[in-house]
Amino acid sequence: MYIARNIDSALVEWKDDRFRKPMLLRGARQTGKTTAVRNFAKLFDSFVELNFERNKLLPGIFEDDLDVRRIVRQIEGIMRKRIVPGRTLLFLDEIQMCPRAISALRYFYEEMPELHVIATGSLLEFVFDKIKDFGVGRIRNAFIYPFSFAEFAEATGDGILVEHMREATFGRPLSELEHSMLLERMKTYVIVGGMPAAVGAYVQTQSYLDVARMHTDIMTTLKSDFGKYDEKVPSARIRNAFASVVAQTGGKFVYSNSNLELSYRQAKEATDLLELSKLIVKVASCHANGIPLGGDVNPKSSKFMLLDTGLYMHECQLDIADLISRPPADFINKGRLAEMLVGLELLKSYDAFTDSELFYWHREAANSTAEVDYLVQHNGAVLPVEVKAGTRGAMKSLHMLMAEKGIELGIRTSQENLGVMGNVRIIPHYMIGEWKRLLADIH
Repeated sequence: MYIARNIDSALVEWKDDRFRKPMLLRGARQTGKTTAVRNFAKLFDSFVELNFERNKLLPGIFEDDLDVRRIVRQIEGIMRKRIVPGRTLLFLDEIQMCPRAISALRYFYEEMPELHVIATGSLLEFVFDKIKDFGVGRIRNAFIYPFSFAEFAEATGDGILVEHMREATFGRPLSELEHSMLLERMKTYVIVGGMPAAVGAYVQTQSYLDVARMHTDIMTTLKSDFGKYDEKVPSARIRNAFASVVAQTGGKFVYSNSNLELSYRQAKEATDLLELSKLIVKVASCHANGIPLGGDVNPKSSKFMLLDTGLYMHECQLDIADLISRPPADFINKGRLAEMLVGLELLKSYDAFTDSELFYWHREAANSTAEVDYLVQHNGAVLPVEVKAGTRGAMKSLHMLMAEKGIELGIRTSQENLGVMGNVRIIPHYMIGEWKRLLADIH
């Protein structure tokens, strides 16, 4: 059973693009890359799939020259299928196992632009620095993440609620009944998370036990990859860095917090590898002086979090049975879940062709500290986002940042319904993925 994803429409957009380039679909392992491509293949007359991990003979096709017409003829012979430009989807899966095939993508664009070519792979970022002829400007990158809240709600039968959510505005918010229902759905989403296998298990059985077992299987697979990250870095060191990220989620990451007493260099090396794998997400400290945000970061201060709330709860060994019975406001306050949920939803709110990043603002003064959870760019300006776990809480840091930097608009995301509080817009947690639509008419 295939569950519809946002990436589906991005793939169709790519298919019909008159300036189409070969696509490299990137994302962490088990986020649904291969499944999405196979479903997309139904739009073509024929489908040819090469898996470089399973078939060790396939890399030999790319060992000589990179004449794509010769390559296509050899693929046809091996796969016993015709490849017809404009009618066939050529899928190169686990392409990281054949760096020469990655180099060949640019030549498909230059010499056979009419052929639809998609490549995916796990740990792709680890091989990019080994490729001299990557084909910058001749390859279209797309990015896939775990299910967003809206995708999850649609998958679990709440499509009408999602439709109403996407129609709501600050002037016409959701009814309190629908708001309450969506808060409950959000609680379920945080527990299940967005990894496709976990979502699929929940859709089929509605069992949190089945979901927990799936989380165990997923984490076992992801951790088994640690040995592939870098032969120079022991997998035990990477495991320790991963455990440190789980323990420090929501706060400034301290590299020296390690049970193995790693040096700063060793801990940073391992954390960098986890970030490359996309298993963890970096939130960079930014001075908020202007845009682009990425050009104004403080390299000495960062946060990290896992790519999925469900996996985070699994690693923290939180008591699911206890949390299920709690009201959403109490539940979301556990383990920095509100901040993590909002950050991941912001990451997923960008279109599939954007390699999005996360930023936050932090200032330490002599007798006080101030911090705003996230910063995004809106209409050429910095837009601060403050996360509140419940329906209460002052916004001292948010107002301080806005006054100090001359920022005219801010977001408070909480368990409250849509609303306006002066120059701050209130957006419920489950709806933060809609922030760009909600603010489209605000300049």
